[in-house]
Amino acid sequence: MVAEQKLLNAKQLLKSLAHKIPPAVQDVDKQIYIGMEIITNLSIEEKTLLKNLMDVILLKMRKCDASDIELGGDGAKNHIWLRMHGRKKPLQEFGTYIANEFNILIQSVLMDKQREMLYEERSIDFSHTVNVGINGDVKKVRYRATAYFELGELALNMRAIGDKIRSYNAYGFPQNVTKMISLMHTKDGLILVTGITGSGKSTTLDAIVELNNRSIEAHVIIIASPVEYIHESNKCIVRHREVGLDTRSFKSGTIEALRQDPDIIIVGEMRDPDTIIAALEVADSGHKVFSTLHTSSAIESIDRIIGEIPPIEQDRVRNRLADILRCVISQKLVPGNDGKLILAKEIMIMTPSIRAAIKNKNLSEIYQMISEGEKYGMMTMEQDLKRLYRERKISLETAKNFANNKRRFEQILNMAF
Repeated sequence: MVAEQKLLNAKQLLKSLAHKIPPAVQDVDKQIYIGMEIITNLSIEEKTLLKNLMDVILLKMRKCDASDIELGGDGAKNHIWLRMHGRKKPLQEFGTYIANEFNILIQSVLMDKQREMLYEERSIDFSHTVNVGINGDVKKVRYRATAYFELGELALNMRAIGDKIRSYNAYGFPQNVTKMISLMHTKDGLILVTGITGSGKSTTLDAIVELNNRSIEAHVIIIASPVEYIHESNKCIVRHREVGLDTRSFKSGTIEALRQDPDIIIVGEMRDPDTIIAALEVADSGHKVFSTLHTSSAIESIDRIIGEIPPIEQDRVRNRLADILRCVISQKLVPGNDGKLILAKEIMIMTPSIRAAIKNKNLSEIYQMISEGEKYGMMTMEQDLKRLYRERKISLETAKNFANNKRRFEQILNMAF
């Protein structure tokens, strides 16, 4: 009853605060007004009430086995939406809130500097932690969050970060891939994990960190925006640096890492030319670097990196990339026949032929090299989708829909496996 009363009090507080916002104040000015005149002047008790309300919403989300939660903004239509098993829908039992109630609730989870950045950049990535009491112990449950503007109102996405790391062995990577990933076998070079948003790239990187954390004495530096899973140092000392909190940018964090005696550097995302150049230089200096790209295939990843660089620098970057790239893992999460999501992947391992193709600008030749590189541990996305279909883990329609090269998938479908 006490908890229910606190929840009711929090909702009543939201309503009363929303009524204090002058109707004439709109868009960014309204959000600044909320931050400066409402959030800043909240008492400790009122801040606690709003935090508890958000915590209750997020814990309900966990109980629904949802991966993401959406709230706020015009598109949400006053509802809270969840993504469950790949599908997103509003849940009536979460209740409804008007736009200004969501605006206040979203700003209440941000620090002062984060709110300033949100007003300036119109979007901010951050992490959020909920403390959960279980049998007398306090457990920290983490979320990756993005707050952003939509038609002058604030919207928020939060993604649940698993409290357990998926076992590296569960990925079924070939032995050659494991050798490329493990610091025990390969001390330097660049390894990329690519895929669209929500394809599990961060989860794969966490599994890779833990593989090394359990097997070799080393120093791992993770630069992320935001930091998701917190690794406990085991054989490795693992450092976590969040962009915007611990370092100014991916580029700055990558360069700073060189002065911190690292063995492995995880660059959460190569999202701009400066970060790409920094990651390549660090890998070229003899360190092992892992990073991600929002691309669907190995060839697209190579093309994206080179394409992000000014034309005058592209030949130099192409040659450097060919020398330091070790492996590209491109992945997708596709609907399985059991209703759950299943991992499909493409793997390219650097061979002399692929290195020459990159340097000679013959990227179109690489697909065939990957498809014929099974002995090296390589496979195309189409080959892996065919395997999943033959093992009856996904439907034929799903395999076709998620193929990067649908014509090629049709060609290999009836070939001997």
